Amino acid sequence: MDYEKMLDRAYEKMPKKKKTDERFEVPKLKAEIQGTRTVIRNFEKTIKDLHRNVKHAFKFITGEAGTSGSIEGQNVILNGKFSPDSVQKIFEEYVNKYVICKECGKPDTKIIEQNSVKMLKCDACGALSPIKE
Repeated sequence: MDYEKMLDRAYEKMPKKKKTDERFEVPKLKAEIQGTRTVIRNFEKTIKDLHRNVKHAFKFITGEAGTSGSIEGQNVILNGKFSPDSVQKIFEEYVNKYVICKECGKPDTKIIEQNSVKMLKCDACGALSPIKE
């Protein structure tokens, strides 16, 4: 076999390129309405996958939704009827505010405290951004 044929054969066997170059997609919450309440089934696992504090995320979600609720095991119960799309939109706001780096756009961040100020520290680019609690 000549070089050109081997090269063509190698290209054919390579996996096809993904549609996007992004390695991070905001996880989907499994929210459903039950009576007068909204249950988010995978809340704890999703938040832990993002390396964030469950109570911090819960406080943000309930504050943005303008309701109260409770954490029951892996689930979050919100008082009131909220569509899955509206719950997901609030969750995406949380991710943009407290997970995604403002400089490089990567999710490799953690919340630290520096001089009594909460900061979002990016492990990918080293950026520090102040955040409001």
